[in-house]
Amino acid sequence: MPPNILLILTTQWRAQACGYSGDPNARTPCLDALAAGSINFVQAVTPHPFGPFARAAMLTGIESPRNGIRDYFDPLPAGTRTIAHEMRDRSYVTSFFGKWHLSKRDSRATLTGEDHARTLVSAEFRGGFDFWEGFESGFLLNDPWLHGSRLPEPVRFQGYQSDVVCGRAAEMLCSANPAAGPWFAIVSLEAPHPPYSAPAAGIRPPDPASLSLRGNVPREAASRARGDLSGYYAHIEATDRSIGRLLEALPQDTIVFFTSVHGDMHGSHGLFRKGWPHEESVRIPLLARIPGSGGADDRPISLIELPQVIAALADGRVPAATGGLARISMPSVVRLPDQCDRTWKGVRSRTRKLVLNDDGTPWLFFDLENDPLEMRNLAADPSRAVEVRNLAASVRS
Repeated sequence: MPPNILLILTTQWRAQACGYSGDPNARTPCLDALAAGSINFVQAVTPHPFGPFARAAMLTGIESPRNGIRDYFDPLPAGTRTIAHEMRDRSYVTSFFGKWHLSKRDSRATLTGEDHARTLVSAEFRGGFDFWEGFESGFLLNDPWLHGSRLPEPVRFQGYQSDVVCGRAAEMLCSANPAAGPWFAIVSLEAPHPPYSAPAAGIRPPDPASLSLRGNVPREAASRARGDLSGYYAHIEATDRSIGRLLEALPQDTIVFFTSVHGDMHGSHGLFRKGWPHEESVRIPLLARIPGSGGADDRPISLIELPQVIAALADGRVPAATGGLARISMPSVVRLPDQCDRTWKGVRSRTRKLVLNDDGTPWLFFDLENDPLEMRNLAADPSRAVEVRNLAASVRS
């Protein structure tokens, strides 16, 4: 029988913020245990470091805006073919739990709160999943509103959002009838997205003064970064625990992916939040627990490749090796505080990153092999002109 496959998706969890990645601030014992038996894609990136754009690309395998998401408030067009359709074609029962962020939303409503948390996602905008239970957005990390296949109207559930969503997913997946066929499920969590000050299921935030900052956080950004990171790491610990409970409930032969839609700058280069092309924003964790496989894999891979990887595993095939380049971009400016102020396109290899302005001129070029903190922008360095020109051709293709 084909394997059951689970994809755990988080929000704003950057690649560096895991114990198994060497972050001294991160308390992630459950993910550390998962990583010990998984492939760790240490060069994984998001195709677009902003939620709706990345989610649409990951579900469809098509970059934004070609998938229909050009603006932050664009819905995924009704009838769009997604990974759910691919898996149903392979006789999988498909389900989605948690944050969707791809339906129609009122751009005039307050982003954080019940207006968006209680927005109804109608069946035609649920991506083709057989079962769907979640919420559009709202950033309510506690006491979430859920609706969907078995909840026609939003119902508020008491508790930490990650606990509630993971708990309800575990309950349903564990009761699945094997005679119905294998299942494919996405469990989508908002944490560790802001508000970082929200309670984190009893986890006490670490003392901001005790936190280690990345070496590219300037002094003037350090105080805010430490304040944000204190709550951030509390939500990481709480959500790690939720994920651990979910995994404990499922059979050990379940194929499991863990990742995030994007990261967070947290003061690196004096910047905050996402949308930026720097590593803190575009690099994401990506673990794949596949029986018989494990270890570190340093080939570039993007979230946009997950549909073909998961489909190959469902077919019993070994997923094809990824190429040497991963495309990254921001298709539009999201006019919210702290977000990136321009559109851009870029490409990232294992050792290099080139980012072009909207007019095609080089904005950023980094030698990641020798400058992993991206402290030296080499875009105007004459000795790198040929390398920049060659990479630029792959960005424009």
